[in-house]
Amino acid sequence: MDELCPQCQKDVEVGPYRICPSCNHYFPLSPQQRIALFADPDSFVEMAKEMKSMNPISLAGYEDKLKENEKKSSLSDAVTIGSCTIEQQPVIVGIMSFAFMGGSMGSVVGEKITQAIIEGALRGEPVIIFTASGGARMQEGIFSLMQMAKTASAAALLEDTRTPLFLVLTNPTTGGVTASFAMLGDVILAEPGAVIGFAGPRVIEGTIGQKLPDGFQRSEFQLKKGFVDALVERKNLRSTLSFLIKTHVKGGGAHA
Repeated sequence: MDELCPQCQKDVEVGPYRICPSCNHYFPLSPQQRIALFADPDSFVEMAKEMKSMNPISLAGYEDKLKENEKKSSLSDAVTIGSCTIEQQPVIVGIMSFAFMGGSMGSVVGEKITQAIIEGALRGEPVIIFTASGGARMQEGIFSLMQMAKTASAAALLEDTRTPLFLVLTNPTTGGVTASFAMLGDVILAEPGAVIGFAGPRVIEGTIGQKLPDGFQRSEFQLKKGFVDALVERKNLRSTLSFLIKTHVKGGGAHA
């Protein structure tokens, strides 16, 4: 079934990789669609599936917003975590989804990311996190901002236990997610054309009083500036992750 590409405005058949054949625009993927691209068939086992957001600061309308997004996205929150294998190699994965409240990081997202990281440390298995987020979930006030320190501290645990952490930054990865665990991977990959940054371009231009260069905050720009290690097309994702696992597991590479 054809879909309208938001970039070139053409009706196109995107295929299993969900990429526009006309302009190479990357359409969003659900966690299930993304898992199918890299995991061995039927190997994914979800963790903490029952965890759902509360309303810690009793914000009016927030609970209705959560129910609305759960229904719209068919997700319980903005991240799905679990274990799987990639070419028979065990890993722990976390897949964020922009479809649930813009992928914002609240208490549940921070807790699930932390649980995934701790599980990887306990098992000695690489942790792979796919990011897609507008930043902190401000409907949870200070509780959302606390997740930045929480997830960053968990990432430091992986360094202490010499467990690899791989990040795959997808469109968009911004705000508090970028300012915390998303920049702390041993290897940071990104999808082509992804927006990666902290504040938006208009905010930055207003602050510094200068026009930003073309392509600012796109993954290609971040690669040139050294914030990203490599751009990976979806068709190469499985083989790339498999290679990274083989070269970074204990006894096999940099983490030996």
